[in-house]
Amino acid sequence: MSLRPLGLVVTAAALAVPVIWWPGIAQGRDVIALFSQYLGIWALIAMALLQVIATRWPGVEAIFGGLDRGYILHKWLGIGAMAAILLHDTIDAEMDGLGRETALVELAETLGELSLYGILILVVITIATFIPYHLWRWTHRLMGFFFMAGAFHYLFILKPFANGDPLGLYTSAFCALGIVAFVYRLLPAGMRSSKRYEVSDITETGNAMAITMTPKGRALRHKAGQFAFLSIEGAEPHPFTISSAPREDGSIRMTVAKLGDYTNRMARTLKTGTAVRLEGPFGHFERRNTQDPELWIAAGVGITPFLAWSEALDPASGPVHLVYCIRDEASAAHLTQLNELALAKPNLTLHIQNSATDGRATADSILAKTGVSTDRLTVAFCGPMQMRKSLIEGFRRVGVSPSRFKFEEFEIRTGIGLRRLAAFLFERVVAPKRT
Repeated sequence: MSLRPLGLVVTAAALAVPVIWWPGIAQGRDVIALFSQYLGIWALIAMALLQVIATRWPGVEAIFGGLDRGYILHKWLGIGAMAAILLHDTIDAEMDGLGRETALVELAETLGELSLYGILILVVITIATFIPYHLWRWTHRLMGFFFMAGAFHYLFILKPFANGDPLGLYTSAFCALGIVAFVYRLLPAGMRSSKRYEVSDITETGNAMAITMTPKGRALRHKAGQFAFLSIEGAEPHPFTISSAPREDGSIRMTVAKLGDYTNRMARTLKTGTAVRLEGPFGHFERRNTQDPELWIAAGVGITPFLAWSEALDPASGPVHLVYCIRDEASAAHLTQLNELALAKPNLTLHIQNSATDGRATADSILAKTGVSTDRLTVAFCGPMQMRKSLIEGFRRVGVSPSRFKFEEFEIRTGIGLRRLAAFLFERVVAPKRT
């Protein structure tokens, strides 16, 4: 459920390799200026890697682990690249004796400035999560163009090594890789690795809609708990959990809560017979058969992976307690089906945590409701981030280590704690001055 060590090793190695050529290049050179140039190189490598992660190529999850964790690395690579570029711009990178500036060199310098400010703006938009999602998606597409401007800047500026030298070839290879990855993401869904489906049924369930889709060719081969990117008639793809276990006919179901502009528009316009494309499957939120007790906790639309798990649950597995945290039964998606599954499978017990009558769910209240022992207990959770953090801490206090608390990142786009930083600064700087 975490970022694979292989992904960290690959990233660290990619950034470390240029150091091999430092001693030879640094002889007789201004090392401060050379360090500034290396900062630019590291920024290009980081941005190339984040472009590759964004492609969602099959090998990406094999290297970095679940795509949700890969996108966290994607975010921090972007932040790291921004910091490196700012330092590169601040520390003078010019060296004597590198040759005469030409019109091409001046153009490369100009594009470097464009890349700097463009990437800075886009990274700020990314980490400022109060900016609407649709605006972020639209602006994020520009990242690749600024990367290409940075690559042009690197290729044609004056530097203490040639593009044909080992360091030059190494960095150029990452520039080419990043550009290929970016161009791939610009391709229409039909030219990327995706499958054609058709909407065959739409059913209202609580405050969500269950969308069943049948394949129009080869079907996705998914495991219960995985998700896919749904693209409706060529529109921008959005990720949704597959809320059904694998079926023989290849059909799948996605349960979508009407929570924002995009999903509300889907509810109004999506009809049976609509052609869609699916990219995936992705994610490593998978259940392994075990005889040990399990506790599944779902909040709101977070029920979707557990619905698929419940359908695929082997009656010979150990006992499973599913706690469904809802506001009221009328808004609870798939509640009838979950009750039917609990009746049909003797090792599955469904518990409803109604916030209106039972209060907020905590580790203590969940353990009291289910009566399960924490001995060898594995907890799986899907729901809002703040609830997840509270439950992890609560279960840790009663003996369930974080390594036995499984979850998938609910949001691909995350901030960097700007609100907590602001609160910290207010408490430490502003508040003392007022007293």
